[in-house]
Amino acid sequence: MKTRSLRASAVAAALLLGMTAACTSNSDNADDSDGGSTEGGGGGGGSLTYWASNQGTSIDNDKEVLTPVLEAFTEQTGIPVELEVIGWNDLQTRIQTAVTSGQAPDVVNIGNTWAASLQATGAFMPFGDEEMDAIGGADKFVETALATGGAEGEDPTSVPVYGLAYGLYYNKAMLEAAGVEPPTTWEEMVSAAQAVTDPATGVYGLSLASGSYTENSHFAFINGAQNGAELFDSDGNPTFTEDGTVEGIKRYLDLMQEDEVVNPSNAQYDNAALAVADFATGKAAMILTQNNAGATITANGMPDDAFGVVALPAPSDAEDDIASHVAGINLSIFTNTDNKDGALQFVEYMTSPEVQTQLGRPFSTLPVLVDTEATFTDNTELAETFTDIYNNRSAPLPLVPAEDQFENTVGKAMNQMFATIATGGTVSEDDVRAALQTAQDQVQASVG
Repeated sequence: MKTRSLRASAVAAALLLGMTAACTSNSDNADDSDGGSTEGGGGGGGSLTYWASNQGTSIDNDKEVLTPVLEAFTEQTGIPVELEVIGWNDLQTRIQTAVTSGQAPDVVNIGNTWAASLQATGAFMPFGDEEMDAIGGADKFVETALATGGAEGEDPTSVPVYGLAYGLYYNKAMLEAAGVEPPTTWEEMVSAAQAVTDPATGVYGLSLASGSYTENSHFAFINGAQNGAELFDSDGNPTFTEDGTVEGIKRYLDLMQEDEVVNPSNAQYDNAALAVADFATGKAAMILTQNNAGATITANGMPDDAFGVVALPAPSDAEDDIASHVAGINLSIFTNTDNKDGALQFVEYMTSPEVQTQLGRPFSTLPVLVDTEATFTDNTELAETFTDIYNNRSAPLPLVPAEDQFENTVGKAMNQMFATIATGGTVSEDDVRAALQTAQDQVQASVG
């Protein structure tokens, strides 16, 4: 793979890795800095290296899906693209290593919740007015999706490419047998779940990935936001112990503790796919998961017409009806690319309506563009529900460099609280506040 040296901000890289970046420019590639050099032919447009995240059923599947898409780009522009698909367990580490080692691709997929942290390294090209115009303009993107591109008030260093959102999946037959309708409020959701729950038969109203710190952190954010709480102040300092966050997390924990509609064994579920499997096999009547769960559901034998989806309901007295964070994948260009024009053409291409439509189905993703229809499912109602959640009822996770630390500290604290409940202990609101105070102190110490 062709790689290039990287100039990254040492101060900002320290925010990311706690170490100083070692950066040099690579004179070996200076000759093709204008995009005039080619690698492997292609008509004089220069070459690109592209690190893609694993979106399909396997890395090989991703290559199979993306190869014809990239070949079409090369045919249109004369720019060959060298593709590497990287699994989620390795992607963030590979990017961090690229930032500090100088061995970086031209274009890379990032988890959109990493955007502000990676922006702080200074290793990624800002999309100012000129760059944004080159990829088709900011107006083409769903506003909340583009907001995930970097810190508020700064030019984004990433733009959205794949959209995802949470929804409440429900088993139509199980709710009908219990005499309940799909819920529109949190209280209705709990009542519906209680109507279905029968521990003696191993059937519960809800299944949760209660042992996944990322899932837990997402629902800490969503439930707190429904209460009007903010996780960071305007200076980037953590404010995890706000009443709204404490009460929101307690409400989520109580699905297992007080409401008893979640199997305590879910405290061991460290992957959302385990909860999805419970739902698909009739062990749970509802799940909270993202719109890419369809393939897993059908693979476990549940037909498409057996389930429906509604937005995650908020409490009847909620301050906000937010139902999801803006989940998904963004595209970034490394600052030291020697083919900036080619990289911008590539980003424009990947975020075009045609490619969004083409990739939506195999990757089960939502389009990040306004006025572009979702193609991840043939179920029109399902597509419309998730599109509405993504476009109108979602908000970005905090756009601060310490966001990843929020997920790591608060999410893991919730893992432990779920484990306490599952083993017969109790977690009070004071316990939640104490755990969040510990997490807040840890993050504050790193923020300074």
